[in-house]
Amino acid sequence: MKKSRFLMIIGSFLLLGLFVFPLWNITLEAPQYPIPLGMNIHINKFADTHPHDIKNINLMNHYVGMQYIPETIPEFKIFPVAIGIMVILGILIGFKANYKWFLGWFVLMSILGIAGMYDFYMWEYDYGHNLSQKAIMKFTNPDGSVMGFQPPLFGSKDILNFTAHSYPMTGAWFMFTGMFMTFIAFFVGKKETNK
Repeated sequence: MKKSRFLMIIGSFLLLGLFVFPLWNITLEAPQYPIPLGMNIHINKFADTHPHDIKNINLMNHYVGMQYIPETIPEFKIFPVAIGIMVILGILIGFKANYKWFLGWFVLMSILGIAGMYDFYMWEYDYGHNLSQKAIMKFTNPDGSVMGFQPPLFGSKDILNFTAHSYPMTGAWFMFTGMFMTFIAFFVGKKETNK
């Protein structure tokens, strides 16, 4: 088997790591919580970093009028199907298609990834800004506008006395590595064809 095809097949296969490992993690640190609160985001569910973390985050967020973190969201039905299709498609392309298809798969997967990150950002924005008017505690910015509590999409951010951290987890690294391998497969395939 040509090296380019091997890279394409293995790269596509690595996306299956998203079904096993969390994609992203959001952690909240504060003096009153010696063990930070955290939430792992999988492609099909939210999960506690430590037992009862999501319950405690929801209780805390209730005071400032934030929405509860739901049991499920529509994306949890869409993402596994999309990833499954891309894995199967990538493996078929690796076995049967011209190396130019490798780049097409990579571009399509990149578009899906960007759309997923945008969707995640919009979910975070709504979660942190669409506050209940009946909130027990209300905070405002120096200009008098209502303070938002949106965690960062990537990185760390201070929110009142909390520091929120948002970073990729193992599942994301499987995906990034797999995509990188399929990108390299295109150039290897091009070199193999031009020999």
